[in-house]
Amino acid sequence: MSNPGESDPTPITSARQLADWFAAGSKPRADWRIGTEHEKFGFRRADLAPPPYEPGGIRAMLEGLMRFGWQPILDNGKPIGLKRGDASVSLEPGGQFELSGAPVATLHETRDELANHLEEVRAVAEPLGLGFAPLGFHPLATREQMPWMPKGRYAIMRQYMPQVGAMGLDMMLRTCTVQVNLDFGDEADMVEKLRVSLALQPLATALFANAPFAEGKPNGLRSLRAKVWTDTDPDRTGIPAVAFEDGFGFERFAEFVLDVPMYFIMREGRWIDAAGMSFRAFLEGRADKLKGHGATMGDWADHVTTVFTDVRLKRFLEMRGADAGAPAYLTALPAFWVGLIYDDAAQKAARALTKGWSVADIVALRNAVPGQALEATIGGRSLRDVARDVMAIARDGLKARGLGEEMHLDPLDAIVATGQTQADRWLERCAGAWGGDVSKVFAEAAV
Repeated sequence: MSNPGESDPTPITSARQLADWFAAGSKPRADWRIGTEHEKFGFRRADLAPPPYEPGGIRAMLEGLMRFGWQPILDNGKPIGLKRGDASVSLEPGGQFELSGAPVATLHETRDELANHLEEVRAVAEPLGLGFAPLGFHPLATREQMPWMPKGRYAIMRQYMPQVGAMGLDMMLRTCTVQVNLDFGDEADMVEKLRVSLALQPLATALFANAPFAEGKPNGLRSLRAKVWTDTDPDRTGIPAVAFEDGFGFERFAEFVLDVPMYFIMREGRWIDAAGMSFRAFLEGRADKLKGHGATMGDWADHVTTVFTDVRLKRFLEMRGADAGAPAYLTALPAFWVGLIYDDAAQKAARALTKGWSVADIVALRNAVPGQALEATIGGRSLRDVARDVMAIARDGLKARGLGEEMHLDPLDAIVATGQTQADRWLERCAGAWGGDVSKVFAEAAV
């Protein structure tokens, strides 16, 4: 989830402005970049409890990182994020620590950025007695044991989430993901990329499954994080069918987002509760909670960040289906998607492979993978079998870039070869060497 940005006060005078906002993200191929985001759970080494904001917790981490040139982002005078160049560090509601990486040209730069970030985090965390572990769902803490970070927008969401889904607060407090942001050339290219990535997002969820524990025991799934998203808020999550309709483009997506309920607007540094009001109602002056406020393009940009579809269109495409995992997997995720949609031949091959899948097929697969992972099926084929074809396409796509980036797919090739996800390996460790003690995952997953 993003840190609050600088608001654009430009008044919205037509719906066309909203479509044009998305269209402004179109870039020539030479300017396409890779932006990787990844989250991790903090834990106190003494007792494995999630660290509070303060004292000796997340605030101290943010302030400690400032010695590396990071500048604070404040909310009511408290640091809730950091900025350095085009990169940022932000906090999820339960204190999950997120690096939103700078847009870079190659996967090698993504790997190096991650290594540098983890080195800085360790340097600050160790004197504080803290550690960090990228896992898809918190393996020990109950919802009530998780702290809340002092971000104004989270207070609004905390009140609204239970009204629209049973697991929205778990999404906020107890999940971690790895995402990649990728560019598109024009509207037609965006449509093809969005359709390919939505269709294959369940495969990414299966390949990166890394959430088999909850509250100190196996939870019966490979990815509880993925399951959580199926009961968070149906108005803003999942596979948007509109993306597969004839005539889909920037304007149709803007129409879809107009009807997504809002959470808030910001005025003079203050969050104003707009929960449940559609942006369309706000734009048309029908949002009772927002009387006296006119809709601006800054409001629209903020609202778009609250659309949680499995692939989110902003001024780039954000792949949202994967659990956080070990460092090699944090680089493998962007490698997977760059290989599939940054090369024309690979993108066409991936589209051909998925073109016969209906929206209902994709949704059914999405619902199956939290439990079944690569054992799920679509079109009469196991997802593991589909994965072999998709991985070959992705590898060819990276080879065509000529940068030697194929190596970053190796961890995923191993998963396809063995059928064992990160979650499966943790479950084996739990049943064997750990003697059923789930808490041992922190020592082995720590980065």
